[in-house]
Amino acid sequence: MRIAHFGHSCVLVELNGAKVLFDPGTFSHGFEGITGLDAIAITHQHPDHIDPNRIEALIEQNPGARLLSDPQTAQSRGEPWEAVPAGRQLALGDLRITGGGGRHAVIHPELPVIDNTVFQLGTADDPAQFVHPGDSLWVPPVRVGVLATPAVAPWMKISEAVDYLRAVGPRVAFPVHYGIITPDAQGIYFGRLSEMRPADTEFTVIQAEDHADFTV
Repeated sequence: MRIAHFGHSCVLVELNGAKVLFDPGTFSHGFEGITGLDAIAITHQHPDHIDPNRIEALIEQNPGARLLSDPQTAQSRGEPWEAVPAGRQLALGDLRITGGGGRHAVIHPELPVIDNTVFQLGTADDPAQFVHPGDSLWVPPVRVGVLATPAVAPWMKISEAVDYLRAVGPRVAFPVHYGIITPDAQGIYFGRLSEMRPADTEFTVIQAEDHADFTV
């Protein structure tokens, strides 16, 4: 598995012969020239996860990519976007994609809760080799290989970030969703996650526009 990080929640995952780009949003940069994608996956409709000013150009550069998203985003954007609700499974060649979760974390009780799909990538025997939760703290019911774990969010305290990482207990975790804070503050959140992670979880940081390789 190779994972490239383009800031905030945007990551490119190359796994089992497929290339999937997640959440190219307003706080992410460097994904604009990517070609050869098998899928573009959007966890939910917020602009920091799908930039309305750049998504169409990305689609034009990747005419063969399947467009996958939470049900509300698929409904609002129309065909050829495909809804991936919780429980749906689909195949991209040898890669299996499974939808999980279903709802965005609560930002405030007075604000409506929107759809959010947790994307799980893997195989039939190992369906969660990679997990991107978007803006959700849903815990997959199976062992997780690599987790893109939310580090900072308006809907989450740092204690909740730690508790989520502990609840999932992945083999490897790297932080995402921190484009809303200054770089000088990143160490506060990364430090807590690294120090308080499960004992058998490796915590690593993939810098923006860099990549890391993992064994599955």
